[in-house]
Amino acid sequence: MSLSQGCVLCHQGAKMVLFVTGRCHRTCWYCPLSSERKGTDTVFANERPVDIPAQIIEEAESMSALGTGITGGEPLLCLDKVTEYCRMLKEHFGPGHQIHLYTAKAPSVEELAQMQGLVDEIRLHPPPEDWKDILDSPFMVSARHAKEMGFDTGIEVPALPGLEHLIPALPFLDFLNINELEWGESNAFHMRERCYDLADPLHNAIEGARGWAEEICRHDKVHWCSSAFKDSVQLRERLKRIAGNTARPFDEITDDGTIVYGIYKPGSGSTGPIAPFFRERFEPDSYEVFPDRVETAWWLLEKYADELDGKKLVIERYPNNGMIVEVTPL
Repeated sequence: MSLSQGCVLCHQGAKMVLFVTGRCHRTCWYCPLSSERKGTDTVFANERPVDIPAQIIEEAESMSALGTGITGGEPLLCLDKVTEYCRMLKEHFGPGHQIHLYTAKAPSVEELAQMQGLVDEIRLHPPPEDWKDILDSPFMVSARHAKEMGFDTGIEVPALPGLEHLIPALPFLDFLNINELEWGESNAFHMRERCYDLADPLHNAIEGARGWAEEICRHDKVHWCSSAFKDSVQLRERLKRIAGNTARPFDEITDDGTIVYGIYKPGSGSTGPIAPFFRERFEPDSYEVFPDRVETAWWLLEKYADELDGKKLVIERYPNNGMIVEVTPL
């Protein structure tokens, strides 16, 4: 099995995910896109909303990104935005910053020409109704043009019945990626409608999806990407990169890439009266004072808990002020 360069970097957690639009010309029943993003023109770098392009560079720097994956929605519906962002990333990080793009369109020669030198890898997403006659589909025309124009070119689809129909396309591709079908908030109705069940209670993978891919996965160009891998390896490695760059001296980085620290909230609501307590007992880089709270190493907060009147909490969250995972009172 040979991985595309984009997949190699994803395995390392070194790819930033750049979501450029929630608009799409298709209505795929299995689409996992959340209702908050679907149909909107919002932009996210990883999970961070983007208001100005410079924030994309900031997020990429925070994780020492070696590449970027452009996704949506349908990125080709805002191609000018895509080329602007890709040019900015290449100019800032250099031509070696690897960029791959997902598309459910069959891009024209003109669209491909706009992306030349900016996007390195094209991942086509033909709908299941095109699989049976894939060689006669517009996606294979696009694939041939893309390869002739120097793009690494492949197909990326979810695990669904009928994957074996894509086997004839393999000689014309550099890779074919199969993502384990996943249950989500936006496709739950359609999953139930088809009598699909979860494979286990820990992940969102659908029971039977691996079997649908069994025949095609015997071929060297085919890569199976499991739901568990994306949760337990890809995301974790990306979080660890971000944490390594952004954690404060007193933040503890876990094996999962989250950070753990303590928060003290004085009963008075103000940290003014309590600030001397921390200055006298704590090293300067072991705490941070805010108007309404003090943040410090969780174990130091635990050590002095009996001397502090107010709320004492241990926080676990994604790095760089990301999502809170757990809050434990002391």
